[in-house]
Amino acid sequence: MNLKDFIRSIPDYPKEGILFRDITTLIKDEKAFSETINQIVEKSKKFEFDKIAAIESRGFVFASAVSYILKKPLIMLRKKNKLPADVHSVDFELEYGTATIEIHKDSLKEKDTVLIIDDLIATGGTAEAAAKLIEISKGKVAAFIFVINLFDLGGCQNLLKKKYLVENLIEFPGH
Repeated sequence: MNLKDFIRSIPDYPKEGILFRDITTLIKDEKAFSETINQIVEKSKKFEFDKIAAIESRGFVFASAVSYILKKPLIMLRKKNKLPADVHSVDFELEYGTATIEIHKDSLKEKDTVLIIDDLIATGGTAEAAAKLIEISKGKVAAFIFVINLFDLGGCQNLLKKKYLVENLIEFPGH
């Protein structure tokens, strides 16, 4: 099954000049979604990790299913002011603005290793912020798995330069 066939491309969203890669068409197809989860689970077997972290919001869709299958705890990396207890926060740049993500301070124990899952990597700002949150929490990033890599925007390359392990299922050029 070619998962690329299930990704819808929407021009000029969320702003002019961006070609948005929409995963809703993938997750609404039960066979494509199941295949996506199976591929993430298979790729995750390359790494040793204690917990899975999901990046808000579309990362939750994939990471929660993987967490259930692998019987690993799930940590949510959320947008600012969405977590109710004490948090660590990291500000970062997006390709079209700035944002903040947070983690509960009690999500990790010292030296926990974490697999980070998200739907897409573009420039890598969100992924790098996620890694910082894990490290601020005294954890270690085992690896990243993305459903989509927008390869010419350099996010995966930036993570690799910083010595993180990275996997993805499909690739598209970024715009």
